[in-house]
Amino acid sequence: MATRKIAYATAATVFGGTALDSLASSSTLVAGLESAVIDNTSNLYLDVLLSGRFKANNTAPTAGLIQVYVGSLLNDTEYPDVFDGTESAETITSEDIRNAILVCIASMTTTTTANRIYEFRKKSVAELFGGNMPSKWFVFVTHSMVQALNTTASNGGQVWMQGITETIA
Repeated sequence: MATRKIAYATAATVFGGTALDSLASSSTLVAGLESAVIDNTSNLYLDVLLSGRFKANNTAPTAGLIQVYVGSLLNDTEYPDVFDGTESAETITSEDIRNAILVCIASMTTTTTANRIYEFRKKSVAELFGGNMPSKWFVFVTHSMVQALNTTASNGGQVWMQGITETIA
């Protein structure tokens, strides 16, 4: 009799290094950083667990929010609104558009504590899309702490993904 087992890929970085360093604040949470497109058509993950860590500015951050969203292509080639599949700063047309095209996977309330670390646990991407992984998807990070995320190299934040497959033996 065959045995089904879950298999985890090695965690990979969606945003890392200095990508999120100095990410500017957005009072309406529509300006932020888009990840490069994540193409699931070759590795065929059944799910992906997304997690992350962010660091507040080292001088007097303001209480606010850090939000992480996930979006997908509208079809095989078209991105919604201002997204284009490249790691870049983006400003979504409006909050209503953001809420129609993206799904919030993590929202962290921040304080006025300098250099504070904010993290979110591993969460399912497939769950955001009715239990099915999109063929191509991306991550969008925004915050409203008035000051930019920590500006020290590699301290601003990181987002990781870990793919899940199934083996049958």
